[in-house]
Amino acid sequence: MFYVNDACLHGWQILGDMKIGPQSLMLVTVMKNLQKLGYVLKIYAIKSGKAQSVWDQIGGQISILQPEEYGRIDWSIFEGVIVDSLEGKEAILSLMQEPFCSIPLIWIIQEDTLASRLSVYREMGWEYLVSHWRRYFNRANVIVFPDFTLPMLYSVLDTGNFFVIPGSPVDVWAAESYSKTHAKHQLRAQNGFTDDDVVVLVVGSSFFYDELSWDYALAMHSLGPLLVKYARRHDAEDSVKFVFLCGNSTDGDALQGVASRLGLLHGSVRHYGLNGDVNSVLLMADIVIYGSSQDEQGFPPLIIRAMTFGVLVVAPDVPVMKKYLIDGVYGLLFQKHNPEALMRAFSLLISDGKLSGFAQTVASSGRLLARNMFVSECITGYARLLENLLSFPSDALLPGPLSKLQQKEWEWNLFRKEIAQGTDNFLGMDGRDSSYGGSSVVYFLEEELTNLIDSTNISANGTEILVPDLPTESDWDVLREIDSFEEYESLEMEELQERMDKSPGVWDDLYRNARRSEKLKFEANERDEGELERTGQPVCIYEIYNGAGAWPFLHHGSLYRGLSLSTRARRSRSDDVDAVARLPILSDAYYRNILCEIGGMFSVANKVDNIHKRPWIGFQSWRAAGRKVSLSSNAEKALEEKIQRGTRGDVMYFWAHLDADVGITGSNNDLTFWSMCDILNGGNCRNAFEAAFRRMYSLPPSHVDALPPMPGDGSYWSAMHSWVMPTPSFLEFIMFARIFVDSLDALHNDSSQANFCLLSSSELEGKHCYCRILELLVNVWAYHSARKMVYIDPQNGSLEEQHPVELRKEIIWAKYFNFTLLKAIDEDLAEAADDGDPPRDRWLWPLTGEVHWQGIYEREREQRYRQKMDKKRKMKEKHNLRYKNKYEQKPLG
Repeated sequence: MFYVNDACLHGWQILGDMKIGPQSLMLVTVMKNLQKLGYVLKIYAIKSGKAQSVWDQIGGQISILQPEEYGRIDWSIFEGVIVDSLEGKEAILSLMQEPFCSIPLIWIIQEDTLASRLSVYREMGWEYLVSHWRRYFNRANVIVFPDFTLPMLYSVLDTGNFFVIPGSPVDVWAAESYSKTHAKHQLRAQNGFTDDDVVVLVVGSSFFYDELSWDYALAMHSLGPLLVKYARRHDAEDSVKFVFLCGNSTDGDALQGVASRLGLLHGSVRHYGLNGDVNSVLLMADIVIYGSSQDEQGFPPLIIRAMTFGVLVVAPDVPVMKKYLIDGVYGLLFQKHNPEALMRAFSLLISDGKLSGFAQTVASSGRLLARNMFVSECITGYARLLENLLSFPSDALLPGPLSKLQQKEWEWNLFRKEIAQGTDNFLGMDGRDSSYGGSSVVYFLEEELTNLIDSTNISANGTEILVPDLPTESDWDVLREIDSFEEYESLEMEELQERMDKSPGVWDDLYRNARRSEKLKFEANERDEGELERTGQPVCIYEIYNGAGAWPFLHHGSLYRGLSLSTRARRSRSDDVDAVARLPILSDAYYRNILCEIGGMFSVANKVDNIHKRPWIGFQSWRAAGRKVSLSSNAEKALEEKIQRGTRGDVMYFWAHLDADVGITGSNNDLTFWSMCDILNGGNCRNAFEAAFRRMYSLPPSHVDALPPMPGDGSYWSAMHSWVMPTPSFLEFIMFARIFVDSLDALHNDSSQANFCLLSSSELEGKHCYCRILELLVNVWAYHSARKMVYIDPQNGSLEEQHPVELRKEIIWAKYFNFTLLKAIDEDLAEAADDGDPPRDRWLWPLTGEVHWQGIYEREREQRYRQKMDKKRKMKEKHNLRYKNKYEQKPLG
């Protein structure tokens, strides 16, 4: 993952089991070069392995993730996530929930373990397994494959996010590993070839590895003159042997049939299937002819492996071959569909029935080229992908130019010791990792989900299977429609029942029903023990969160209460506050995003007596726990004791401070509050604040300064909405904050660019435009309104006053933060809202809380007086009417 710290780009990456293999070699090379561009990596692994020492050199101390830790990582501190294998699937689950859904995810898949099972799932009718994997694939912004064949194998799961970055040492690794345990002369002896034979191997397109295709038949016709010249002769001086590597081992008869039609003697052409030991066939060869003339996107992996074995390559001049092979240097190229050109090229390779010196020199050069052929292309591809995918925050240094990447080799040296100790994985024909077997997450998930199937409905041959009836998306749509219709009918029946005349019943029944209703109402309000425990306590801290992904970071108990910014994301078995229900503007995703956590504070302040009746109130973002700066049990106890004893004057206690949030190193004397604020907002913080402050108080442009001084005196500033203060002080702060937010929004509306954010440099920051400056707003208000600011160490609970009041009396702008002035501004805004006279089309202030001014109270009092007088008048008229009509009440007895 990539996160910001000290104005640098940081990264986070999920590794698999850290085995020694080509996958690790490729990733180490790429990540080491990304570090040169400015990326800093935070690396976690799912399992330990022999490659851990190598990764320690790249990303420092590696942490091993346990399954229960996947949901306890604050992903919001990172700019992106890189998952390097299918084994990292479980860690992706927490990234599929808010507030982590928007974090860019790159998933690198180099193995075909799952691809080989997808066809089985379709045949067996296990569509639920396919849907399960498709859901995870859909979460990734980009699925990266190292070659162009893997996307075809995974096409069932394609959701439009597949991407290929060619380049991997997998075939080189496989060939070098094989050559350490096998000798060329031994393999030739086992297969009936001598050391004097010139073995010419013909391979075709990589898209037809699994079958004997027309591609090979066409290749034989193109090679016809060559085959006729050499394959018909059996004299001792000419020992050129032709071998075709294609299809399965059972396809030899078909190939011999094509050879016989060319007039070749039976047995003059040998055939090996791709389902056998392919490496042995490649190692035996002296020359490899690439017989396909198709224009492919990727370089054929079998050719790479052959070059690594030191086999000379002869290929047609198709674009992919001309891109990497220089004719006569690393291989020989001939004009495609031109048998004469192939004959001329081949004549340079055989001299007196043996491989010529020129051919051996070219083969040697090709071997050196193959070992590091795709390094630059691979590294550059990942660097470009990150540049295009990541939205760099305004306080981050942009990555360096790609010209800084001069890497020409894989990091073989880092793996020299580990390779000597033995490799962890076993590579198949195509060089992909197939070592996971039954321990792979693919097989584990397959076993877990298929256990839901009723075993009694499985036939003896295992083909007739009852698939568990899991609901699909269409099923959920139908269910939602049914629920909506039932709710409509229920409301309609209730209205009809209210209009019907019915007997009130006996008094005992009415009393019993009323008592039952009160009991049920009480139980609904007391959904857990939290409210009971909070009874009699002087303070409650509301933890603000906006998605199920934040649940593991929330606290339980009497001191805390959840405050959800999303109705759907409320914890089911808790009495968390629904901020959207209390402040309807938060149902608008646009305003919910730009206000962020201060929107939750606005919701609590809106008719606060209905929810909070305690003398002290506090707030804490879920991020505080994720970044290890939330209150410990000792700090909680110290805070409660301090509040219980009582304090003089208005005090704000805070525990998450700005330096820790920004990650600035060194002494905090070095930077003022506004400097740190600018770091968070790309240098725009003080300008935006000054413009909003000037508009808020209608200060003229000629005013000397409209930026309240916030000096760097070596003390801490509050961050992440982690503070506690008296409830009346909180309401005063909300009054100030609502006015300031409205002024800031007015600047936003006045911008000539639609949806332009003054505080962002990327689309993602623009989505949460006001968040960071509003997070720091409480510091400006508390400092200049002469509130006492006390820092609580979140670990040991020690308290220390910050920015002492007596030292800032000559600095603060008390006149702008006077309660009387703020109340007057608040009443002016309320009067305009009450009169229906908005200052602009999109006016935010009336939507952020209650609208009150003296005129409303007077109008309500006058309305009550009129209702009283009207009632008296009607009573008098009724009395006069009775008197006029001589109405007399009949005697009772």
